[in-house]
Amino acid sequence: MATRVVATATVRAVTGRKLIATRAALTLTPAAVQRIKSLLQGKPEVIGLKVGVRQRGCNGLSYTLDYASTKDKLDEEVVQDGVKVFIDKKAQLSLLGTEMDFVESKLTSEFVFNNPNIKGTCGCGESFSM
Repeated sequence: MATRVVATATVRAVTGRKLIATRAALTLTPAAVQRIKSLLQGKPEVIGLKVGVRQRGCNGLSYTLDYASTKDKLDEEVVQDGVKVFIDKKAQLSLLGTEMDFVESKLTSEFVFNNPNIKGTCGCGESFSM
């Protein structure tokens, strides 16, 4: 399947926060849950969103978001408040302990990954390094 851009995403390095063992590899804020529900509305063939990672940007890696119609064998499945997010095998370690949020301002609306694992981000927040 060709990669489509579902929504934009920003990465933020979170300092001073230790990894907290949770059952889910990724936690969603209420705003992220609402936005995912909105994106999936009217798409019966789609069962959730899929988060991946790819080589891109000035800092090396960036997250991708796509619609998921199936769960791949090695995907990590996060179910929270009625929505499903599938994490691609390549992105699983980079997302441990991360909070996925949805932020709106006058100029932008985007998913934001608050990630305690990353070492640095680019100026625009699109790419990161581990």
